[in-house]
Amino acid sequence: MRFEQKDVELLDINWLKAHEEVHQKKVIELFEMTLRWGGYTKPLLIDRETGTILDGHHRYEVGKKLKLKFIPAIVIDYLEDDRIDVTTWSNSNLKKIEKTDVINMALSGKLFPPKTSKHSLSEYLPPIMIKLDDLK
Repeated sequence: MRFEQKDVELLDINWLKAHEEVHQKKVIELFEMTLRWGGYTKPLLIDRETGTILDGHHRYEVGKKLKLKFIPAIVIDYLEDDRIDVTTWSNSNLKKIEKTDVINMALSGKLFPPKTSKHSLSEYLPPIMIKLDDLK
């Protein structure tokens, strides 16, 4: 099964839960680019059960900065979906990470340092263009 634009949902931004910190410099750069584009060009990847952000923490922070109500996302059953794997980045303090660690961190309200979890997806997230006005 391949992800397509029709798989993108508009989710309530307040339901989403981060599991790792972001680099503020990257948030500012992406914020400026998002304003220039006038919308989102890539969906976030979210766990269906918990609202945990798997991919797209910086895009999420941009959405909060823009005071958006909705965020475009693809929703999956993270713990069951074999198309997505998680490892750690080489510069992470953790040597190993499991999907349950990601979910537990998001639900705890605490955050891993930036670039702790590295998600690999066997399917590409589709390019999109969802206007900011449609997300307010």
